[in-house]
Amino acid sequence: MNVHAAALGKAQRFDEQTTAFAGDVLDGLAQHPKRLAPKYFYDAAGSELFEQITLLPEYYPTRTELGILRDRGREISVIVPKGAALVEFGAGATTKVRLLLNECALSAYIPVDISGDFLKGQAEALRRDFPGLDVYPVTADFTAPFALPEAIAAMPKVGFFPGSTLGNFEPHEACAFLRSARDILGQGALMVIGVDLEKDERVLYEAYNDAAGVTARFNLNVLHRINRELGGNFDLSAFTHRAIYNRERHRIEMHLISRKAQSVRVLARSFSFRAGESIHTECSYKYSLDRFTALARGSGWKPLKSWTDAAGMFSVHALVASD
Repeated sequence: MNVHAAALGKAQRFDEQTTAFAGDVLDGLAQHPKRLAPKYFYDAAGSELFEQITLLPEYYPTRTELGILRDRGREISVIVPKGAALVEFGAGATTKVRLLLNECALSAYIPVDISGDFLKGQAEALRRDFPGLDVYPVTADFTAPFALPEAIAAMPKVGFFPGSTLGNFEPHEACAFLRSARDILGQGALMVIGVDLEKDERVLYEAYNDAAGVTARFNLNVLHRINRELGGNFDLSAFTHRAIYNRERHRIEMHLISRKAQSVRVLARSFSFRAGESIHTECSYKYSLDRFTALARGSGWKPLKSWTDAAGMFSVHALVASD
């Protein structure tokens, strides 16, 4: 934990998660250029907004990945050991995992997410719909080491990391996450992971700049969260959402752009903005199949199989932990 977070935690009596949030926000806004970690999008409001994004006509990843999981679920079930525990990193709505639960003979499901209230609601719904399944929600930052429930210690482990969340990491961070996941899941574990693929830039632009403005509200919500949880005084009307495709780095970049010169206070610290200055809130890297395979191999995983939709928009991969 950084020194800012430690000091603030003592002064404000924050819980551990809020203290980490405070430290990361203060450090990120002090950088040049300013930045905020995308994991902080997902408070209860942000999680709900993201679920709305997944239903937008412009946003192809969710429906495309669902199609792959639905069409290839039987093939995936052949790879997954009977009686395994499925650990979902960054669990959101249960739409995708239900497809695996219907096909695979799983004994336990461990959803891991930083948004504890949202996680609890999703876990309760699964218990009702799958009464024979043990559900052990874990409220944690899945990008850092965390302990799995002792009740699943003897079960084979399968990691599940759907969506395009891996693309939110810088390549070296993606490698670190995959290595951490391998260590958490243990020797011989499997991983089923979704990876967004390179495609026409117009399709990408429209997916992150939807006509209804839901992605803009999702992006701006992180400022609302800072105001609510850390006593910030961001004027949300003074910032605007912008998403662009960086061709050289194969990634979408999301920014919050200051509409004017202004000063903002967070936890008694002041941060100045120039007109047009950006807070970089998210990257979403797009991979080729070969580049992802190389990343997986370099992170301690052996590729077993991959599936894509007919148009080659999205991919799902099965990996096994290397020795």
